[in-house]
Amino acid sequence: MNELFSLKGRTALITGGSRGIGRMIAEGFLAHGAKVYISARKAAACDKTAAELSVLGPCVSLPADVSTVEGAKALVAAYSQHEDQLDILVNNAGAAWGALFDEFPESGWDKVVDLNLKTPFFLTQALHEHLRKAGQTKAAKVINIASIDGVSVNPMETYSYAASKAGLIHLTRRMALRLVKDNIVVTAIAPGAFASDMNKDARDHAAEVSAHIPSGRIGTTEDMAGAAIFLASRAGDYVVGSTLVVDGGVTHARG
Repeated sequence: MNELFSLKGRTALITGGSRGIGRMIAEGFLAHGAKVYISARKAAACDKTAAELSVLGPCVSLPADVSTVEGAKALVAAYSQHEDQLDILVNNAGAAWGALFDEFPESGWDKVVDLNLKTPFFLTQALHEHLRKAGQTKAAKVINIASIDGVSVNPMETYSYAASKAGLIHLTRRMALRLVKDNIVVTAIAPGAFASDMNKDARDHAAEVSAHIPSGRIGTTEDMAGAAIFLASRAGDYVVGSTLVVDGGVTHARG
């Protein structure tokens, strides 16, 4: 029981790990003993975050643009230069797009759906052997970062974002049933309001946003890290295909 939430000796790869929710998860993993690799499209930002987080434990920067299958494979090649197996993959890199229904562009659909839905599948596929190897000794983990907008309807007109996150939640179930055969446990987290560049309202207007959250506040680093640590550790081994909603009650309030 003492090691239930420990990540000691495990390796983790987090896409979109240089900021926001990805960084929150990286901090938590490092504090619980994991060796963490973070990836982001902007190399300078990725390197800077890795250097800052290295005070908590070993954190390695692997800049990559995973919005294409080729980019995802390039990240796997870079990771493979360091490790031959992977204990924890966090598919966090994402994008959003808002526009009126009659004006919503195809580019706003393709960019968001490719990164939010297509990339998690093909990156996991490309890392299947690394995860399967880790699963030979203990359950390997894949954690997809979805959104409460894939669970309930946000009044904002973010059509491709909502569709991609709802799709990711169902994809998580489908992938989980296949990969658990290789002792790879797939789950998802559906965050609510956390301060990030993607959720600028929560970042810049926390008090106003908090007024609409039953818990009375936006999410913190500890809230997100705690959920991810639970799913990544032995504590979450029997949670297969489920999506953990971390939103202070917003989803229920919407209903």
